Amino acid sequence: MTIILKTILTLCFEFFKTGLLAVGGGLATLPFLSEMANKYPGWFTHAELADMIAVSESTPGPIGVNMATYVGFRVMGDYGFGWSILGSVLATVSLVLPSLIIVVIIAKMMNKYMENKFVQWAFGGLRPAVTGLIAAAGWSVIELTLLDLADFNIARFWEAVNVPAVIIFAVILFLTMFKKTKKLHPIVFIGVCAVLGVVLKL
Repeated sequence: MTIILKTILTLCFEFFKTGLLAVGGGLATLPFLSEMANKYPGWFTHAELADMIAVSESTPGPIGVNMATYVGFRVMGDYGFGWSILGSVLATVSLVLPSLIIVVIIAKMMNKYMENKFVQWAFGGLRPAVTGLIAAAGWSVIELTLLDLADFNIARFWEAVNVPAVIIFAVILFLTMFKKTKKLHPIVFIGVCAVLGVVLKL
């Protein structure tokens, strides 16, 4: 029971910290999840993180919430189904709680202080910081899905590149920008890529 309680507290702390510091939305949680994979390899690996991202992006709801639910279920799964459900709920609540607290506080103060120059300067500093966090998260996804930089050697560059995945990425990027296909619903692209992943054994 002590081990279970310790695991629950650690899970809640890690996701509360992620929810508090991951400014910029769901993608900004990825660096924190990558750090979790390093700190707690028994929870999930980097390869499993890539799978979680794929599942979270392909299912309804915010990616951060979906991933918290998945990780909570996965981490507590060793203790039984009931604990898995509890882990999912606690991880999700822990992730969302900091945002809820901060938004309630800001909502009460916003009308009074929004025109304050210090508040404006603070938001001006937050915007590029958020952009940087999302860019870092984007690079993490590229590393997990398109590249294998674990034993990177410039002389064997192409061995580190997942060529089929890069081709799929390039084609989808083109189709989402091409005038005749960019109006297609995202679920179409997700479905096609899921089928390609099965066929190509990615």
